[in-house]
Amino acid sequence: MKYFVITDSTDTQVGLRVAGIEGVVVRGEGELRQAIAAAAADPEIGVLLITERLATLCSELVAPLKLTAQRPLVVEIPDRHSAGRASNSIMRYVREAIGVSL
Repeated sequence: MKYFVITDSTDTQVGLRVAGIEGVVVRGEGELRQAIAAAAADPEIGVLLITERLATLCSELVAPLKLTAQRPLVVEIPDRHSAGRASNSIMRYVREAIGVSL
């Protein structure tokens, strides 16, 4: 089982790659839909991390995965577009989740 991230921020992808999590940076809705479909179809991906903004953009694809799919587990993570979050919240989440300080 592996983790995979879908983000629209190169910084987020690079930070998570340092922690050993592969992923893709998407720039449009079409790319986002393809990335979600590919991740959901990959039997090796057990946890799909997706930024809150992108999850909202394609909520009709993400919601069924979160509610009914056995795999992957979909986790929305904050990004630079998230309102009401501390500026270091992404780093704090990574540190708490996997014990790596970036």
